[in-house]
Amino acid sequence: MIDETFEPHCKLCGDSYDERRFRLGIVLCMECGDEVAKGRKFTVVPMNKSNYQPITDLTILRQLNPKRTT
Repeated sequence: MIDETFEPHCKLCGDSYDERRFRLGIVLCMECGDEVAKGRKFTVVPMNKSNYQPITDLTILRQLNPKRTT
């Protein structure tokens, strides 16, 4: 049940956002969350017989695929 008196506020802009997002542990509004997500410039790749590795360079990611033909 949603409490009508509680309004969480975004950590960046201070606007209020939906309480359901706050209950999921999200502390940003949708707009600020989109801006933060656009700033991410890496992907995480599972390595064979190893752990997960963050990759920031697209050329490295292309070299990891041994079945790549082009």
